[in-house]
Amino acid sequence: CKAAVAWKAGKPLVMEEVEVAPPQKHEVRIKILFTSLCHTDVYFWEAKGQTPLGPRIFGHEAGGIVESVGEGVTDLQPGDHVLPIFTGECGDCRHCHSEESNMCDLLRINTERGGMIHDGESRFSINGKPIYHFPGTSTFSEYTVVHSGQVAKINPDAPLDKVCIVSCGLSTGLGATLNVAKPKKGQSVAIFGLGAVGLAAAEGARIAGASRIIGVDLNSKRFDQAKEFGVTEFVNPRDHDKPVQQVLAEMTDGGVDRSVECTGSVQAMIQAFECVHDGWGVAVLVGVPSKDDAFKSHPMNFLNERTLKGTFFGNYKPKTDIPGVVEKYMNKELELEKFITHTVPFSEINKAFDYMLKGES
Repeated sequence: CKAAVAWKAGKPLVMEEVEVAPPQKHEVRIKILFTSLCHTDVYFWEAKGQTPLGPRIFGHEAGGIVESVGEGVTDLQPGDHVLPIFTGECGDCRHCHSEESNMCDLLRINTERGGMIHDGESRFSINGKPIYHFPGTSTFSEYTVVHSGQVAKINPDAPLDKVCIVSCGLSTGLGATLNVAKPKKGQSVAIFGLGAVGLAAAEGARIAGASRIIGVDLNSKRFDQAKEFGVTEFVNPRDHDKPVQQVLAEMTDGGVDRSVECTGSVQAMIQAFECVHDGWGVAVLVGVPSKDDAFKSHPMNFLNERTLKGTFFGNYKPKTDIPGVVEKYMNKELELEKFITHTVPFSEINKAFDYMLKGES
């Protein structure tokens, strides 16, 4: 089948004919019908700050139909509509048995692994030479092989061209607000960073019934679009000569009730924590920091009863919870269309990378 292969870091993807091997033990082969582009794909394709692994097939936000299943797969069958997901749920480890965690020991995201867990081998090849996987999904291919624990079976009536975005960024932001920050109706929420994940966090605050949703971003152009996602006010830290946490505290009579940080900037993480109200404020960190970053805040900020939390994939268990997020869309509680800015044919996938690199999508 056709796949978009990254031969060299930062160079345009090349459409190639690839062979996709049958699924092995606990694996399924999926016909990918729609795939979307997430900034994480771009980050690893650029290979800035990590050792590139190549040639590789990127992609981890997608929707498709199960084509065949390997040995031991009992919960999925050919014809099922599914979302492959970059992290998994084995169902057996302590994390999977815990109601509080979604960080499966076996299938937690591993961006350095180029093969499948079962045997370490790749299921993709060109003329017998392996093409590496990307976090067990590799959705920039007409067919892909995924561990069954990384596959969420969804409502077959859900339009795959819309719900494909549920498999990464949207769920990460939405769950950070709904599952972790948990704002009460009428409370105020600050969202740091208004990219796709931040807008999904704002959507979560809107669904929760927040009275004020304050967007914080260094790019003032993002505010108009953010209004569609429920953002009511906007703060650009560059417009103020005092720390943004002070600006937010003054706007909200002592601090916001909840904050969600979606930038990866350690500075924004500190600001998001210090801008919540003492006594009950909760800040949730979503963004991935640089490896040498250190979080620094005075211990009194904790002793004054502010809470700092982190989240991975919005605290959703892929197989158990993601079908329910799709149902939220089917029940018209969640709007997905507004997250999709461009639609391009698979053969022109490099255009999608251009849109993202230019900040147009």
